[in-house]
Amino acid sequence: MPAFLLVRVGDVVLVEPPEQDWWVGQVIHREGGARDNGNSFFQIACVDTGVIRTVNPNSVTGVVKPSSSHACSAA
Repeated sequence: MPAFLLVRVGDVVLVEPPEQDWWVGQVIHREGGARDNGNSFFQIACVDTGVIRTVNPNSVTGVVKPSSSHACSAA
């Protein structure tokens, strides 16, 4: 399963855009598709600079630290 399907707001994620350096950021917004609730794009704040970027979900390659809502839903 692609990593971006598991991403939720508040997660800290690894972003590896094509032909650019990787970076780590916190998801502050996610947008679902018109026909389903899949992730169409994310707004992610870079943890190093604070810059907010709109990111294609395919560039999110992993969840570094799940938000606290993941821990609550797993219990």
